[in-house]
Amino acid sequence: MQGVQMLKQAIACQPHRVATICGQRRRTWREVGERVPRLASALRALGIADGRFVAALAMNSDRYIELFFAVPWAGGAFAPLNIRWSVPENEYALTDSKASVLFVDESFIDQARELQDRLEWVKTLVYMGEGPTPEGMLSYEALIADSTPMEAANRGGEDLWVVFYTGGTTAHPKGVMMSHRGLFVATITYLAMLPSIEDLSFLYVAGFFHFAGASALLYITMAGGTHVTLPKFDPLLVMQAISEHKVTNAVLVPTMINMLLNHPDLDRYDLSSLQTCIYGGSPMPEALMMQAMKKLPSWRFYQIFGMTETGGFASMLRWRDHIISSPKAKRLRSAGQAAPGIEVKVVLPDGSMAPPDTLGEIIVRGDTLMSGYLNNPQATADVLIDGWMHTGDAGTIDEDGFLYVADRVKDMIVTGGENVYSIEVERALFMHPAVREAAVIGIPSEQWGESVHAVVVLKDGASATAEDLIAFCRKHIGGYKCPRSVEFRAEPLPVTPVGKVRKNVLRDPYWVGQNRKL
Repeated sequence: MQGVQMLKQAIACQPHRVATICGQRRRTWREVGERVPRLASALRALGIADGRFVAALAMNSDRYIELFFAVPWAGGAFAPLNIRWSVPENEYALTDSKASVLFVDESFIDQARELQDRLEWVKTLVYMGEGPTPEGMLSYEALIADSTPMEAANRGGEDLWVVFYTGGTTAHPKGVMMSHRGLFVATITYLAMLPSIEDLSFLYVAGFFHFAGASALLYITMAGGTHVTLPKFDPLLVMQAISEHKVTNAVLVPTMINMLLNHPDLDRYDLSSLQTCIYGGSPMPEALMMQAMKKLPSWRFYQIFGMTETGGFASMLRWRDHIISSPKAKRLRSAGQAAPGIEVKVVLPDGSMAPPDTLGEIIVRGDTLMSGYLNNPQATADVLIDGWMHTGDAGTIDEDGFLYVADRVKDMIVTGGENVYSIEVERALFMHPAVREAAVIGIPSEQWGESVHAVVVLKDGASATAEDLIAFCRKHIGGYKCPRSVEFRAEPLPVTPVGKVRKNVLRDPYWVGQNRKL
């Protein structure tokens, strides 16, 4: 009952508080508490029970939040689908989960129909968007209106609640299974890390199909806070929503923070209500952090490090450790210390624990870990070893327990026998006053095996040459780490749905027909 209990707590303790804000629509926790059991009853009538899957392909909305709780209330499991995936990719996810009910909004009507035509087990399409219900689909609101509320199903413990699909760029996606117990523990742990859990309101910009976008949905509900949904990240909409709804909390990846800071209308909006900005997904360049602290002085920044498989986080760099001077200033480059109840360590290739400040692979253990990959025991066995999640990230831990993430192992560049971590080069580039965005990748080199290559977007009105940036880097990092070549782009760098730069998209064209070895 853990998942359902989060919602019951909010209803009991904050019945009159606004629970969801979506456009002009607002609902209290009491209203949400009346709607979810009715929607669950409708799902039960559609055959959802005993862990059978419901899928959703839609933009963020208040209805999507209700669905996260209605599915386990009915006794089912939930599979949010990636809004950026193609029909074949989402077909794979629906085949993996065998979801029989698919919820869609106005943005995905055609894809939903094609998926239903391809997959015989997708029996029902439910329209959760705005406006009239398309032909051949059931109406979300009609299902609620026409159903009698049911008692919550007895789902909890190790029962499956949600599967989040991850990957899919170079191989088949993997369905990360999260149990009721795992998500419940993760939610409590997250709340324990926040500076305050009173009167929270959260702005959602990342898609609910990704755990980075959905995790706050759980802890804000447990705290009886307010969910403010945007369909996607847009810097202007974000500033408007924070100003209008007095949002207190948000999760923004560094690329999003960078876009906010460089928006011409930044000074027009009152953003002072935002107390806690969680950032993660990729390391924050120090130059960008300094700029954010200067332009947004009321914000308090907290970095999290983790992945979907670890329950969304493993460590946190708290605001108190965002130190810009003194011997402890190096902590600003870290991912903080292990979260409560979570073990984080660095191991060498032979599996032994790495001494302090020695590079190795980051592994994580705790009750927040995934149950495994759906229908993929081999992939599960490859990363879950003796209860430890092997993250694929390289890093170090210092004597004070602060974790320093060097790079994704796959993003490490081996040039002339030396390991170069793209993050370190990107930090140097971000210090240049003309640079807005930067990504560093390894490209083929007959002489060195791999060559350090930078892809850069300059700030509006700024100018710099490749020679300028390379010379600038030489002042801050070792010569072998500096870019050998620089590519300038006018358009923003490609990013994932949660704002991470898609380095594989930048890197892969250079390696066509070649075998990249690390």
